[in-house]
Amino acid sequence: MKRDYRQAPLSERERALCEFAEKVTRTPWNITPSDLDRLRSVGLSDRDVLDLVQVIAYFNYINRVADALGVDPEPEMVTADPGEMSSSSAQ
Repeated sequence: MKRDYRQAPLSERERALCEFAEKVTRTPWNITPSDLDRLRSVGLSDRDVLDLVQVIAYFNYINRVADALGVDPEPEMVTADPGEMSSSSAQ
């Protein structure tokens, strides 16, 4: 799953969380009420959505700090072939 969640056997709830995390990471300006409604439809409360956004934002923040400081990723997180990641990977 660390390579591409779309290929993993996820529940509807897990898939909704991953899709939302990807959208918050790549195009947060495109979040709409329907995105939030989808999360609610899989059982998240408004508080859960707030917590989810904060966790996603934290990981985006800390990854950018690490990138800016030149911190090397852990070996198991390194992709041998950059083409292995989906074409919609974060830049």
